[in-house]
Amino acid sequence: MRADGLMHIARDVLRCRHLLWSLAWRDIRVRYKQSLLGIAWAVVLPVSMMVIFTFVFTRAIDARAALGVEVPYALYAFTGLVPWTFFSTSLQGCVQSLVANRNLVTKVYFPREVFPLSCIVSALVDFGIALAVLGVMIAYYRHGASWYGGGWARLAWMPVVIGVQIVLTAGLGLLLAMGNLFYRDVRQLFSVGIQLWMFISAVVVPLPRDGSLLAHVLAANPLVPLIGAYRDCLLHNRTPDMAGLAYAAAFALGTLLASGTVFRRASYRFAECI
Repeated sequence: MRADGLMHIARDVLRCRHLLWSLAWRDIRVRYKQSLLGIAWAVVLPVSMMVIFTFVFTRAIDARAALGVEVPYALYAFTGLVPWTFFSTSLQGCVQSLVANRNLVTKVYFPREVFPLSCIVSALVDFGIALAVLGVMIAYYRHGASWYGGGWARLAWMPVVIGVQIVLTAGLGLLLAMGNLFYRDVRQLFSVGIQLWMFISAVVVPLPRDGSLLAHVLAANPLVPLIGAYRDCLLHNRTPDMAGLAYAAAFALGTLLASGTVFRRASYRFAECI
């Protein structure tokens, strides 16, 4: 698909933006309906994972010495877990989005892209809340003290980093939603693969940088420079690695272009596969 084809899809989705917001709001309400903690679950999940990994990597081993972590490990882990939770939660919703809305898919015509995209929009709410908690943690550890006196300029890169992640998530979400509609095995494979993906994305453990073949293979994961960019902006008070961020952006855009093409061309078969 050329860029103008992607713009055509974007215009179609914008025309149905009210449906997009309605589906996203429905997902949020269903997710927290009859829940004692409600929206607090947006923070409970990454915090609980942070506590587990912090216990393992500070009690079982010395995280700073063994892993080369320069900041408090809890802060290091949570900064990786916040964008990772947004990424994984979005894709978990996307993979089931077409199947879960079979009645709308078969009876009403509108851009089918709104279903996976609405899952990403609803996950953005949790992401925003978790980012606010991360800001509180940074203040608690006083690791953000260097922001004062000009360091705030590094935060200007955050919208770019988040934007690249959203594009990447949208591209993968379209592929997963379509794949699961045609082959229900996709959901099972995804549930296994997403767990492995976390450990090769430098979310809680830094990746090896010894120049080995494994290190180069793992570095090809586009989430690695994205997670690193979050830490650069929020923890290390430095500009993200431009080469890594450019690679992630190119990968994300390429994925979205490819998935948008396949998704749009296959959409006429969706009703018969529900």
